[in-house]
This record gives sequence, C-alpha cells and structure tokens, in this order.
Amino acid sequence: MTDDAYLFLLDDASARLGVAPAAVGELACMETPAVRAWLDAQGSTPASPHLRLLPPEETAAIPEGAERLPVPLSDEELSRVRHRMAPEPLARVEEELLAYRDCADGWDGLIGRALAAGVAPHRIVELTGVDPATVNAAANR
Repeated sequence: MTDDAYLFLLDDASARLGVAPAAVGELACMETPAVRAWLDAQGSTPASPHLRLLPPEETAAIPEGAERLPVPLSDEELSRVRHRMAPEPLARVEEELLAYRDCADGWDGLIGRALAAGVAPHRIVELTGVDPATVNAAANR
C-alpha cells in the first residue's frame, strides 16, 4: 500500500474503477504543474472520461500497464474520494455519519446501522470523529 492516491488513465472509459476527479469536486493536486504536465504528456484533460482517481488503499486495483501518477490529497479530499467510491447504500450511511458531527443524539443507533451496512470501524471514526474505542465497543455488542 502507498500513502498517495493515484490518478490513472483507463483504456475503457465505461469501466467502473476509481472515481472521475471531476466528480469529487476541486482537488488541489489537479492544479499542480506536475499533474498538468502529466495530463499534457498523456494527451488528456482533467475532464477526460478515461481519467480516474483511487485512494491509497485501492491502488493495487489499477490495471497493469495503465498510465498512473501518484498525487497527494488532503484528509478532506481523500474523504470525498472514498465517499464517491462507496456503493449507494454505504454512501447514504456515510452521509449520516458525516452529519453526525453536528449532533450527538442517537449516535449508538447510527453507528450500529453503519456497522451493519458494512462501513469499516476506522471509516466510522474518520467520518464522525468518535473515539475508536467507542466504535469498537459498538462493533462488539
């Protein structure tokens, strides 16, 4: 596993791998000279349907031989990438977890639903800011 996310180009734009950077919103790395030069060298643009982005824990899925570039993402940018990649049921629960930051009422049920839906405990901690021990206790109930 690497600490960097990766931009990469897919031959088949219809493949469901990674997320289009444009779908994530503004990313600081997209404005860097390194990314702009890489895109120019590939004959691509930030809006290309072939351009995709994967978080560090998913980069092993990049097809062998695909053009790729490691890019640093802020914690907030990385959270948005992960959220866009989540399947719809998980994405809805993740939205609730993000909203949880603003209220503490009913956290027990929400964390239980998130765990039951398959959201990883470390992701719940990342989204809510809840103490990892609290999430682990809920997971062990």
